[in-house]
Amino acid sequence: MEAQVQSDVLTIVLAGGEGARLFPLTRNRAKPSVHFGGIYRLIDFTMSNAVNSGLRKILVLVQYKSLSLARHIRLAWNVTRPEMGEFIEVVPPQMRVSENWYLGTADAIYQNIFSINMHDPRLVLILSSDHIYKMNYSKMIDFHEQSGADLTIGAIMVPVSHANRFGVLEVDESNRVVDFQEKPENPKGLSGHPGEALASMGVYLFKKEVLTQLCEEDAASGSSHDFGKDIIPRVIDTHKVFAYSFEDENRKTAQYWRDVGTIDSYYEANMDLTQIDPEFNLYDQNWPIHTLQHQLPPAKFGFAAYGERYGAAVDSIVSQGCIISGSTVYRSILSPGVRVHSYGTVEDSILFQDAEVGRNCHLRYCIVEKGIRIPEGTRVGFDPEEDARRFFVSPGGVTVIYKPFS
Repeated sequence: MEAQVQSDVLTIVLAGGEGARLFPLTRNRAKPSVHFGGIYRLIDFTMSNAVNSGLRKILVLVQYKSLSLARHIRLAWNVTRPEMGEFIEVVPPQMRVSENWYLGTADAIYQNIFSINMHDPRLVLILSSDHIYKMNYSKMIDFHEQSGADLTIGAIMVPVSHANRFGVLEVDESNRVVDFQEKPENPKGLSGHPGEALASMGVYLFKKEVLTQLCEEDAASGSSHDFGKDIIPRVIDTHKVFAYSFEDENRKTAQYWRDVGTIDSYYEANMDLTQIDPEFNLYDQNWPIHTLQHQLPPAKFGFAAYGERYGAAVDSIVSQGCIISGSTVYRSILSPGVRVHSYGTVEDSILFQDAEVGRNCHLRYCIVEKGIRIPEGTRVGFDPEEDARRFFVSPGGVTVIYKPFS
């Protein structure tokens, strides 16, 4: 069932992040534009949440190496009805109020106050664009209005051992925020649940007037212009700030929310999709994940007569346009247009769009960048020292093949 359109809510998706910890996947693209799960980009999950929640007035703020991201939004997200006042617009830095690029999350909003006021929303929802999860933001909007909040922060329970990577909230019995610490060295556990902490998801819902006032005040200060570091700690004592507990639309036993900020966390989240019963459900038609669907033929599996080898894929995701000819693919993700030639194996790997694997190749624990051709007879993932001399190898042992072989 289509959600009721939230006509007086403006959604701002922060999509300008460099994603340095995801290098080399962010060598030529912004982090939100990194491929995920074969056919998707990271930003598709946030955008799908917004559209599925009835949010149809969306500004996507871009900055770092944004060409592929802007192209993806233009081609994949042409789903609004302009005649009904709906839009999805890509907004690079406008230099309206300064000559700077976006200096932080709060500064990105401050530099776009003109656009916010032009649309005159009642509420402004601010979202990160590089997390994997399913959330109905309309439920958060209802909570925000019922509580009378000036600011509502989406929050999720995380192990205390991991909480130093997030903003950590402390709330009272009504879920009003009474303390906030950005990435504390020694996070505090919850009363009654000392092994868990309440972490910010980077999802913020503001009254429009409150947001613009806070960002204008922050712009005049010498802060780092970041919501987590600067604005939220300051506003707790002066405004009504509430936490909204994440309600997962993934509908599994455990809540699913992933920050894929490193090569290893990104790899693990992808590999989970190859499980028989993956934690994240891509196949729920009640909460579709929208993306650009390439006009390619169906995947094909071929037979190699010499050696009598069948093309096969086991516990894998194989996208449209792929050809597996006389090789076997195990527990891997093949993006559109991938070609795997005969007499080889691909194991526990992620192959981006149009990658090509030559004959007699054996790959394992690899990420192969878009359009890379791997020469015949290549072995990667068997000798970490040799791999590190030629490619990027993550701390967890994942080899990223991101440049042509020489």
